[in-house]
Amino acid sequence: MPFLPWNEIDTVLLDMDGTLLDLHFDNHFWLDHLPAKLARKHGRDIETCRAEMLAQYDRVAGQIEWYCLDYWARELDMDIVAAKREIEHLIALRDDTLPFLDALHESGREVVLVTNAHPDSLSLKVEHTRLDKHIDTLISTHEFGVTKESQSLWRQLQQHLRFNPARTLFVDDSLTILQAAKTFGIAHLLAVTNPDSKQPERSITEFPAVSDYRDLTDVIRANPAGSGVV
Repeated sequence: MPFLPWNEIDTVLLDMDGTLLDLHFDNHFWLDHLPAKLARKHGRDIETCRAEMLAQYDRVAGQIEWYCLDYWARELDMDIVAAKREIEHLIALRDDTLPFLDALHESGREVVLVTNAHPDSLSLKVEHTRLDKHIDTLISTHEFGVTKESQSLWRQLQQHLRFNPARTLFVDDSLTILQAAKTFGIAHLLAVTNPDSKQPERSITEFPAVSDYRDLTDVIRANPAGSGVV
């Protein structure tokens, strides 16, 4: 179980895909479902389409375009939201998400979702998971025009939310994004080792890491927000 000084944490910023939701939906959509649709649309081989899409993904990785459904709709001449709805039954919370969120709320902490997902994707996932019932504030970085990989996002987010970086925990499955948060000055960081339920668990040494949030719930409740304030 990762050690976190919960008596020094009042605000918890949470990623969505791979952190609260099973990343299998997104991986399957972008790596399998979408290339298959393009192959059928253009009468081409699926592996060729997949390779071309991977090259396109690499060109915009970490940029707002990578996460923008409007961008991909233009690039591919396809209704991306409609395509996502074709496999929306795969959208699912992680089994440990609700116990984790319940413990955070019961301990008096502010819980904020900060996702790079496009607002339409966020809406689709909220529709299926009711995440909005368990989180104080939901934020898509598209509101700020930059992603969590950018220091500009963290500056804008801090001004918007007025959180204290020294008393904030950020949880994400992306090590690149966790590093960006660390560079900004977020004091407490937590990585997720198993974002996709269909993929092997990862070994992470760069940050404290967790595979089941339920391992944390007792210590969270035992150290409510503000308990470490002198």
